Parts: sequence; structure tokens; C-alpha cells
Amino acid sequence: MPRTSIKELRKIIEEKDREIYLLRNELERKNAELDKIVEISSLVALQLSSVDNILNLIVTITAELLNTKICSIMLIDEGRKEFVIKATQSLDEEYKNKPNLKLDQGISGLVVKEGHPIIVSDIREDQRFFYRDIAKRLGLVSMLSVPMHFREKIIGVINVYTSEEHSFTKEEVNIVQTLANYAAIAVGSSQLIEEVIKLKETLEIRKLIEKAKGILMKHREMSEEEAYRFIQKKSMDTGKSMKEIASAICLFYEIS
Repeated sequence: MPRTSIKELRKIIEEKDREIYLLRNELERKNAELDKIVEISSLVALQLSSVDNILNLIVTITAELLNTKICSIMLIDEGRKEFVIKATQSLDEEYKNKPNLKLDQGISGLVVKEGHPIIVSDIREDQRFFYRDIAKRLGLVSMLSVPMHFREKIIGVINVYTSEEHSFTKEEVNIVQTLANYAAIAVGSSQLIEEVIKLKETLEIRKLIEKAKGILMKHREMSEEEAYRFIQKKSMDTGKSMKEIASAICLFYEIS
């Protein structure tokens, strides 16, 4: 069996030390990534911050983790059928103020249509990318666009751009997809809460109008339809809402 020289042993030890060093750095990086993701998940789950703050934190963390030049979140405006930039860590005014994309335009539109992440190695030359002129001026090269899913529906996308050509790894795609999921939950939950509040307000208004109608039917001997038309006409004549008119009727007869 050949003997290993001291020089060879030293070389083996140095190689192992380097492997350990690289593994330790990788572990520290993974822990840092996990800490940031846990921070976001806690904010979303416990609703400890506003949606805008959460989205701004997500784009900042995403840009840091992937070392990208720009990260942005674009939400779908259903009414106008277009994307609206909701958050970005970029300070560039040209990027922030560029015209909104329609839902059938650009890489983002394709992501919404196909429902999965899309990677573009060079957006400056890709005909599918809508703002190639802006990309060239800002020095943007590679792009990763990831859908934001909420309740089997895509409500937006997260886009990241690099300043050099970059092949996004599966791990990087998974990181952005995870953060996109949290962004979608934050936005979707907020929209659900707003819908519940509006529904509650609508029911309260309806209940108040019903009460006012009952008062008019009792004290003025009106039919239900006459009472409703009375409240409606007063609302049109005075420019006040039916809620305000109904509230005034209830208050007047309670005092009387």
C-alpha cells in the first residue's frame, strides 16, 4: 500500500477545509434566506403590517436574495384589464412610471396566460418583452417572471431583472415563487376583508332603510312601496344618500 506524503496530506486537509468553509457559507446563506422568508410569512399570517408594507418588504428581500437589479410586483386591475406596479425597490423613475401593460402584453401577460414562471435570458432581444428600449437604457438583461396565485386565480406577477445575463436556477425560481405566494395571500386576504366590510355596510344600510320604511308605514300610513319611493325622492331632491335620509327619519320619530 503506497504511503501518503506529508505534502499530500496537507493538500487533502486544505481541500477538506475549503469544502467545510464553502458548506458553512452555504448553510449561513440558507439560514439567512429562511429567516427572511419566515419574517414575511409571520407578517402575512398575523396581519402585523399593511399590505403595501408587506409587498415593499417582499420586493426588497427578493432583490437581496437573488442579487437582482430590479424586483417589482404588478397586480392585475380587472376593471382596466392591465397590470399596475404595486411595489418595487427600484428608484428609477423611468421604470416606475412606464405605461401599464395590458393583460395580453409582454412576458407578464404570457405568465398569466400560461400560469407558470417564465425565464428570459436577454429581454433586450426578446420580441415578447414589451419595453425593450427601457431595458436597454436601464441595463436590464435577464428576467424571471412568476405568477401570484390566490384561490386558483392569478392576481399578479413578481418580476426580477438582472444587470448581466443570468441562468436562474430551480432554487431561485422556488424562492421567488414562495415569496410570490405570500404576496398573493397578503393581497387576496386584504381584498376579501374589504369585500366583507362592504357587504356588512350594505346590509346595515338595507336594515336602516327597512326600519325607516316601517316607521313611515306606521306613522304616515304609507304602503311599503310608497315609503321606499318617499325615501328615494328625498334622497334625489336633497342630494343626500338614502342611508342619510333613512337615518334622519328614524332619529326624528325616535325624538318625537
